[in-house]
This record gives sequence, C-alpha cells and structure tokens, in this order.
Amino acid sequence: MAAPTLDVVLTGLAHDEATGSLRVGKEGTVYFSHGRVSYVECTATPGVEGLLGASGRISVTGVRHTRQEAGPGGDGGALLVDRGVLSRGELEFCMLSATLDAAFFLFTSRTVRTRFRENGAHWLGIHWFFDVPGLLRECARRRARLERAWPSAELDARPVTPLRQIPGTRALLTPLQWELLLAADSAATPVELARRLGRPAYSTLLAVRELAAAGLVVTGETAALPKRTPKAPAPPPAPPLAPSTPREGLQRTGSGPPQVNGDATDVNLLLRLRDALEAL
Repeated sequence: MAAPTLDVVLTGLAHDEATGSLRVGKEGTVYFSHGRVSYVECTATPGVEGLLGASGRISVTGVRHTRQEAGPGGDGGALLVDRGVLSRGELEFCMLSATLDAAFFLFTSRTVRTRFRENGAHWLGIHWFFDVPGLLRECARRRARLERAWPSAELDARPVTPLRQIPGTRALLTPLQWELLLAADSAATPVELARRLGRPAYSTLLAVRELAAAGLVVTGETAALPKRTPKAPAPPPAPPLAPSTPREGLQRTGSGPPQVNGDATDVNLLLRLRDALEAL
C-alpha cells in the first residue's frame, strides 16, 4: 500500500482539528492549531528569523535570547512586540510571508515521510491562521504565476548570471530585480540569493524568471548562442573625379568624416548616452 501524499496528510489533520507539529522528512515542519495551519518552516527558505535579521530589526543573538526566554510553548513573538522590536502588524506580516514562502516549497516536496507530534508549537507563538484548502490553492496559484512569467524551471536551481550586455535601450526593473542583478555573481542560485538578501524565496524565484523573460539573465537559449562580433560595414567606394574639374590632380586627405563603427556595443552605448542626456 502506497504511503499517503502530503496534501492527504494535511487534509486529514485539518479534518481531525489536530494541534501540534508535522515533521516532513528533513525538509520542514507544519504547525497546526485546532486543524488550522499557524506556521510553516522549510529548510529551503528564509524563516521569520532570517527575514528579521536581514532587515536589521534584530540580531542573531537577539533571536537566540528571545527564543530561550520564550521556552517551549511560549510566545516569543509577543516578547518582540512588547520590547518594541517590531509592531503587531509587522509580526503578523512576517509570519504570513514566511509561511506562504515555506509552504510553496515544502508542499511540492516529493518526501512523504511525516511524523506528527501533538502540542508541538513554534517558539514565536500563534499569530496567523491558514486553512489547509486555502493554503494548497495559494500554492497552486503561485505555481501558475511562475509558469506565466517563464514557462521553464531551468533557472530555479541554477546560478543566476546576468547578461553582460543589456538588449535594447531601456529596462524597467522592480527594486528586487535591481537587487538581484547587483548581487548575482554567477555562483548563487535564486534561493541562495534570497537568503543573502533577506528576501522571500518565492519572490526571488519569480523575479529571476521575469528577468529571464526580459532577456536580462542567461538562460539555456542565450547560453547556446555563439558569440559573434558584428563586422564593421565596408566604406562605399569614392566616386571618380571628373578630369575637367579644377580639382584635378589634388590628392584626397584623411580629413573627411570618420567611419561609422557597426559594433552593437558602441551603438547601444551611444543610445544610452543620448537617453541620459535627454533626461537631464
């Protein structure tokens, strides 16, 4: 008999109004409170602690001390709010963002080895609830959005490599896309960049696919193209001088107009300079 899939296990715990933590292999944990999901953590995505640390709101040491002070079954989130580290709304938003991010990656996992522990709770406490069917629908919606942005998973686990030369003369980018292009080093994957920047992994993945659609990062198609440098066009032949003109016998000098360079790099540079001057 085949083991039940993860969505079947989640649906069963919701139906039983379970309270506790569901360990999914070594990949993450789903926390339940009376049949509803209160938090999800995944080893592939930054959690609330990582997001807060990267934003500078609290240090790693501060997180560790708060977690120790809260203890098992405590409410570390309430402690952070009481101390003014963040507001109640900021805490709820962080829990929401981290949960949706982790659920997207964890719920698509092939791992079905699960273990449920009753009354297990996350150290931050309970500050948001998710119905299992709604959480599964949100994961499906996010997958569909990724497909619309760039219908291939080739970039999801590959280092992000920006193109050396931006095609065209203009590129309208979001703040996250700018961050990614500046931080990409052709070695870090989208998830690794998300951790480095303190950004949700799904948002980073979507931004990378959108950059691929805009032709700003290397994909399988662009990597396969041969590197060719356009050749400069040959100058047109000079018209012969009429023998009856007064200029007969004069030698042509090199004081004429310079030849136009047909290199696309130079052309794009001139266009960008023109756009910058017009914007002044």
